[in-house]
Amino acid sequence: MEIFRPFGFDKTLGLITFALLAVGFIMVFSSSAVLAEEKYHQSLYFLVQQFVGAGAGLAIILFILTVKKPFFQNPLVISGLLLLTLLLLALCFVMPPVARTNRWIQFFGIRFQPSELAKVSLVLFLAFYLEKKAGRLHEWRTLVLPLFIISIFILLILKEPDYGTALLVFFICAVMLYLGGVKLRHLSLLGLAAAGLFAFFLFQASYRLERITGFIEPDKDPLGKSFQINQSKLAVGSGGLLGLSLGQSTQKLYFLPCAHTDFIYAILGEEFGLLGTLAILFLYLAFLWRGLAISARSPTSAGQLAAAGLTLIICVQALLNISIVLGLGPAKGVPLPLVSFGRSSLISNLAAIGIILNISQRKCLERKRR
Repeated sequence: MEIFRPFGFDKTLGLITFALLAVGFIMVFSSSAVLAEEKYHQSLYFLVQQFVGAGAGLAIILFILTVKKPFFQNPLVISGLLLLTLLLLALCFVMPPVARTNRWIQFFGIRFQPSELAKVSLVLFLAFYLEKKAGRLHEWRTLVLPLFIISIFILLILKEPDYGTALLVFFICAVMLYLGGVKLRHLSLLGLAAAGLFAFFLFQASYRLERITGFIEPDKDPLGKSFQINQSKLAVGSGGLLGLSLGQSTQKLYFLPCAHTDFIYAILGEEFGLLGTLAILFLYLAFLWRGLAISARSPTSAGQLAAAGLTLIICVQALLNISIVLGLGPAKGVPLPLVSFGRSSLISNLAAIGIILNISQRKCLERKRR
């Protein structure tokens, strides 16, 4: 039994979300104004687009907060969201390619990346399924359906191609299966199969191997394979303790590719220094703390799994992005959640946060009576 407290959501998580959004607005404008002026003759172009994405995402949060029924446990909602996401992923391959990839769908001038929605869909599906089959997770036949669905989604994302997102999706799903009660021996076999799949796709594209060799030997080809990582580390290092101050970055002036998207953390380090980068890292760690606390207090196991999985989507992606920017891993196309420019990522992440906040409004009836 549970009770629903309207707008009794976790205020700390809400404040952390708004803080990250505010940092994102500032850094998107700072890192993209020159590019936007040259490309669109509007220095505010990317900032306005970020505002649009944030507005849509916040509207979704407000709607989700008012939903009293645990919709994330409704089989019709789960099935519908899965089918919609699968359809959108398939539609990517009939859309005109963007930068030689099939990651986006576009209707009426609006572009959306379905792989961002796939993260949320899979987490909600696994949370629902693992609770429903809790007593039979030791049987392989129980795992056939979730493994099949996960495999289809990952294969479609790999074919776009979006190797980094596919790896992230697999990792989150594996953690969800473990938290849901799947035995380690089953997960180890799943890991071996996944390793073979990812290794196959790794060797299908030479640029992926170049990113790995560039990471292992950054000084061997500083103007080629290692250029992006070297420029990123240069940006972070030149910021020192306090940074060069807002707007004074030089790396964003066409030296560092993807300065307003995947490598926005490097520009933040250049302009706000070590203290600025540590402050952002602290916000993500605080987000992780509140998300897991909400998960632990959820009155149902599906709510616990959903809150934990959605929290990990944001925090693991953030730590992955930061590690890449600092040269601790090979480059992947993974944005910094809530901060990097990108409407698809922003809307999907805010929708995930809305579900976490909705779960935080649900309390166990017995606890309330005490």
